[in-house]
Amino acid sequence: MNKRMVILGGGESGVGAAILAKMHGYEVFVSEGGSLKSVYKQELEEKGIAYEEGRHTAEKIMNADEITKSPGIPEKNELMKKIREKGISVISEIELAYRHKGNGKIIGITGSNGKTTTATMTYRICRHGGLDCALAGNIGYSFARQVAVDPKAWYIIEISSFQLDDIKTFRPEIAILTNITEDHLDRYEYKFENYISSKFRIVMNQTDKDYFIYCEDDPVIKKYLSHYSIHSNPLPFTMQHELNKGGFIKNGQMVIQTASEKVEMSIYDFALKGIHNQYNTMAAGIAAATVGIRKEKIREAIQSFETLEHRMEYVSTVRGVEFINDSKATNVNSTWYRLESMNKPVILILGGVDKGNDYSLIRELVKEKVKAIVCLGTDNRKIHEAFQNDVSVMVNTGSAEEAVKASFHFANKGDVVLLSPACASFDLFKNYEDRGKQFKEAVKDL
Repeated sequence: MNKRMVILGGGESGVGAAILAKMHGYEVFVSEGGSLKSVYKQELEEKGIAYEEGRHTAEKIMNADEITKSPGIPEKNELMKKIREKGISVISEIELAYRHKGNGKIIGITGSNGKTTTATMTYRICRHGGLDCALAGNIGYSFARQVAVDPKAWYIIEISSFQLDDIKTFRPEIAILTNITEDHLDRYEYKFENYISSKFRIVMNQTDKDYFIYCEDDPVIKKYLSHYSIHSNPLPFTMQHELNKGGFIKNGQMVIQTASEKVEMSIYDFALKGIHNQYNTMAAGIAAATVGIRKEKIREAIQSFETLEHRMEYVSTVRGVEFINDSKATNVNSTWYRLESMNKPVILILGGVDKGNDYSLIRELVKEKVKAIVCLGTDNRKIHEAFQNDVSVMVNTGSAEEAVKASFHFANKGDVVLLSPACASFDLFKNYEDRGKQFKEAVKDL
């Protein structure tokens, strides 16, 4: 009798898991509470995988031998409570993929901010250095789909805390932890410690043959490192002092030192600007050196790296006003990093679905750099309360087009309009990509 695998959630992660489970002989059933995208429906039908949408039928779910849960489903969901009560094993899609990846090895990247950039940069350096690798996880293909459709020697995976919550044996040969700031606290009983523990699960199964790359300058990582038993080899990175192993930046020079390689290069040659990107570059460089990429290849890739869509993406300059799309900034800390790298007066577009934001984190930067705030959300009271004494101009808008027009109206030649919302986008948009695309369209229409 085949094991029955029920997959909750029919997005990229769920459908990837379904395809992989079916390949390995499971009896698979996909249950999607919302509506399935037509492309996913077609795939499931072609592969003969049973599914439902618009509901979760308890009797079709509760007879599972194991359940693969999409990262978007919270534990406080009634169905999840029933599943936990019955004691059915629940795993995440990355755990399922890990079981079936064969000899493939993993560089796993997590953190509150910078993980997409770090993962993409690690992938680009490794590809440039000739490694047989794929970029998966929260970017592009799910890890499970990649393993099923196009297996590689190395998988570079961007991993969220939600995915780490349901791992059991998942073990990356190289784990990267970029930083930890308050985010998604609604999913962790509003306890920061729970979220921190979730992030540190990336090293939970590592052994003394593995490597742990982390930011030593991050106060939360520094404070909590000793709370967890970590068996892997530490490769920290810092801007505060020199290190024998790991990476550091001193007097404008980055030095990366691993067992096999020493890489030195000037930060002025980095394609990505801003202090946060110097950290991301160190992390990616250390990972690449650890898997044996040669130093000249690392240097070339870092010099030619291009920024990603919706992450500090230059859109256009209209009558001397620069427009930057940073729609991916869905928490306050991301916005802090973006403001920190600005050296022109800023018109800041903020707002959306607030995840328990503490705006005091960016107050000093707003005072120093922001001349107007354009709110883009259905409920902007908290933003007004936070900055009413710091910024003389604040307006509410209900669409990307309105926000762009208002920003352009307040801007002078030499200013920057920065979409860096510090919030999720679900009140007015499908997702942060949709928000970013609508912003770019509106700029083109000026």
